[in-house]
Amino acid sequence: MRLFLLKFLIFSSLTLTLQGCETLKNFFNSDSGSENEYVDWDAKKFHDKAKTAMEAENYQKAIKLYETLEARYPFGEYAAQTQLNIAYAYYKNDDPEAAIAAADRFIKIHPRNPSVDYAYYLKGLVNFNRSIGFIERFLPTDSTQRNPSNVKDAYDNFEVLVRRFPSSKYTADAKQRMRALRNNMAMYEVHVARFYFKRKAYIAAANRGGYVVKEYQRTPAVPYALQVMEKAYTKLGLDDLAADAKRVYDQNYPDGPPIAEYRESTFVHQLWGFFGLDQ
Repeated sequence: MRLFLLKFLIFSSLTLTLQGCETLKNFFNSDSGSENEYVDWDAKKFHDKAKTAMEAENYQKAIKLYETLEARYPFGEYAAQTQLNIAYAYYKNDDPEAAIAAADRFIKIHPRNPSVDYAYYLKGLVNFNRSIGFIERFLPTDSTQRNPSNVKDAYDNFEVLVRRFPSSKYTADAKQRMRALRNNMAMYEVHVARFYFKRKAYIAAANRGGYVVKEYQRTPAVPYALQVMEKAYTKLGLDDLAADAKRVYDQNYPDGPPIAEYRESTFVHQLWGFFGLDQ
């Protein structure tokens, strides 16, 4: 019996080893086969096949084809467009760092290219979307409560586009996004002011609210900043300053903030109720 088991184990080990070797062989053969597939391809064929892959949303394949095209024909007629397409493909493939690096490279190598405005716009899009996680793509969340570093980067990218290329076809969209980003940054400052207030750092809370009123005028965050200022000054016993904040609020927002603040908790409870989970 023991001899039988020993023979069985040896046979099984040999079988697995042979299967593993065959798998490795197939792996390397498949790689070499794919390389051989490109041997007779000219630049146009690479470009056309990569474009087809992009249209089919097969971005990994498109990246591979575009990078191979660039490596084989670095000075061809498709060179500049290929570099820009690589940046876009990385963006669509959810690889923001590679997308920005590729866009920066395009800007550095082709500063006078007619499409350089799009490279700046693409950088803005990447930073505009890079902080959005999987859940946020489908469920609304309050993005103003997250660190705005990527928001600031996106705003700066769009600002460069608007300043350097005022006639670009992407400028109008960039301006709209800049307004949304500015509102986001302003509301983030309000959340910081509230954070200080809750921890009884009333001077810091009042100063942060004042910063919003000064630097982010005409944003939906201003009335909320004034509310924090009034409360903070009241806690500090600075009744005159508290009265000034209240007066400005009452004069400009007699019916309350023009845009209601987003409440994530309300949506979450509604969602739970839909699935029968709200207990």
